[in-house]
Parts: sequence; structure tokens; C-alpha cells
Amino acid sequence: MDRRSFVLATAAAQSRILGANDRVRAGIIGAGGRGRFLIGQFKEAGAEVGGVCDVYSPNLQAGLKEASTGAKSFSDYRRLLEDKSFEAVIVATPDHWHARMVIDAVEAGKDVYVEKPMAHTIDEGFRMIEAVRRTKRVVQVGTQRRSMELFQRGRGLVSRLGDVKLVTSSWFNNQASLNNRKLAGDLDWKQWLGSAPQRPVDEQRFFNWYWFWDYSGGLLIGQAAHVIDCIEWYMNSPVPVAVTCVGTKPAMAGAEVPETATINIEFPEYLATFTLGYRAMRYNAFNDQIQQYHGDKARLDLGRESYALWPESQERVMKAEVEDKAPGAFFNFATLAHVRNFLECCASRKDPNAPVEAGHATAMVLCMAMESLRSGKRLRWNAGARRVEG
Repeated sequence: MDRRSFVLATAAAQSRILGANDRVRAGIIGAGGRGRFLIGQFKEAGAEVGGVCDVYSPNLQAGLKEASTGAKSFSDYRRLLEDKSFEAVIVATPDHWHARMVIDAVEAGKDVYVEKPMAHTIDEGFRMIEAVRRTKRVVQVGTQRRSMELFQRGRGLVSRLGDVKLVTSSWFNNQASLNNRKLAGDLDWKQWLGSAPQRPVDEQRFFNWYWFWDYSGGLLIGQAAHVIDCIEWYMNSPVPVAVTCVGTKPAMAGAEVPETATINIEFPEYLATFTLGYRAMRYNAFNDQIQQYHGDKARLDLGRESYALWPESQERVMKAEVEDKAPGAFFNFATLAHVRNFLECCASRKDPNAPVEAGHATAMVLCMAMESLRSGKRLRWNAGARRVEG
């Protein structure tokens, strides 16, 4: 399906759910690059983005330019949540703020679209689930593969693989250095730090928060959040039995998190691996990642915008039985489809495609991976005690 047909079809579907007078009115917390992208996606999906909150004034002003006409400005997210004109909130902040903001938002009666990973610690994830289910709010985690047609079709092929005991995955590209930007406006550093350890203003940490343990887990966590979520979705996975993560020393000056690492996840019935290699050669986005589901009857290869089913064969040149390629579809359609699913669920009150339980299942693996990498230990999940043991 081309972009024009997709937009027309999904817009028609959305109009049947949200009439002209019941557009969802949303506010966004975190108007950096991803946040501003989401503003555009929400507007295209039919929502009104009527409020923008950010603690860094250049981001706040840039977000207001992207938002709907007359959008309100906020420097404290709690003031946005107090505004009863907002039915939904978009959380696009550093990871260490996700849990607090989602819990506060649902307690304030808002539905929430939160970027991945859902939480920065396992305990945060449990608290988020409790709050969301108690308040009966709709919360969508930003793992958009779950709403993309190509991935939904690919999932339908898993039943043809036979017994799957191994899933391997990887994501390769290259990042040479941290960003060296300087502050260009007012920043409420204390509010930005939030629950993280207090320290003097640090421009490198602010502009590269991804690469510091207090706020995230690098691209290891950012990219694995998508891939591991997809694996758990395809495999109907329960919580992990154990997680081990190993990595190199960070190659980028100033970074705490390595850009080359492997996560090994032990599930009750199969083993999964994810390798991040961001000191590899540069790739076109169509070719930079792969998931392989190794069954005893067939193998499923899943890329960012493609899949192929390979039946068992002794031939030197194997032939795919089913294959689909959609270059450009991920960037054009995936997030928009995920946002539309969220808005539909705001109206229907049904669970979205990426509910908090799914987000937490992935976050558990990611949190255990971060701890394993830092401690050098294989970590086990004690479900009865609800704790990690090493």
C-alpha cells in the first residue's frame, strides 16, 4: 500500500471513531527531537496537541511551533496535568522520568502515550501497571512494530516454523562520538535531573543522556527495547528466567555505556540473543537490523521493513517460500499507525497494541541486562519474590 492510500484509509477509519467535536486533546512532556516528531504524528492522526512542556527553553519554543495553534506553554509537567482540558499526555522524556510522569498522569485522569523503554527499573514497571489498572486509563508504550501491518503479517508466519528454541537478533550501524552541543537557552537542571543523583549542570550529559546510566542505557537499551519487545510478542513469551549481558569498553569519549554488547535472554522454552554493534560500518536503515526465528521446520528472517520465510532445504541456494519488502514503510507508517491505535483506544477504552504489561515484560529484560553488564553476573528472576538474584 502506498503512503497516500494508507493515509486516506486510516484517516477514514479515525474519522469514524473521533468526530469533529471529539478530537483527543493532548499535551506533550518532552519536546526534544523525538517529542516534536510525535507532535506531528498526533496531529496527522487527528489529535489536537494543545500543550507543550519542557524544562529547556529552546525545546519548549520549538515544540510550540510544531503544536496546534494556540498551544499552552508549561515548564513544569505537573501544571500540565492539572489542566483538565487535556485528555491525553505524550511522555517523550529521558527514560528515568517515564514512570513518575506516567503514574502522575493516570492519577490525574489522563491517558498516556509513553516512549520506550517503559521504565528504568523493574520496581517502577510494577508500580506503573498497578496505577494504570487501578485508574482504568489507556497507556500505550511506544514500541510501534506492534501496530505496523508488515510485522503483524510476519507474526502470522511463526506457526509455520515448527519448534523454535533459538531466536537471534542484531542491530548494526556506527556512532563515532557524543554530541558536543552547548546550551542555547534556559534549562531547569534540577527538574531535569529529577530522581537521578544531583550534580552540577553538565552539558554533555544533558545532550547525550542516552549514554549515561543514571538516565538510560545507551543504544543498547534504546534499540533492544524495540527488538526484544518484538521477540516477546512473536513468541508469546513469559518473563525471563535469566539474563546475561557482556560488552566492550565504551569507545566514545565521555560515554558510560558501550556501543558494542550482547544480551543473552533465557526464557523457559527458548533462548534469545540481541547484539548491538554501533562501531560497525554504516548501513541504510533498511539493512541495519535482523531478527531470525530458528524453527525445526523453517526460519523466519525479520528486518525493519521486510520478512522472509525459509523452509528447511538441503539445496545450496535456498528459496524463500514467503517474502515481503516495504522500503520506507517503517518511517512513514509505523509510528502513525501506533498513534492511531492509541487514539482509537482512548475512544473505545480497549487495551492498545502495546499495553503496560508488554512494556514491563520488555523493561524487565532491559533492566536485568543493564545490571548484568555492570556487575558481570548472570542474573536470575525470582518470580515468587519479585526480585533479581545474581
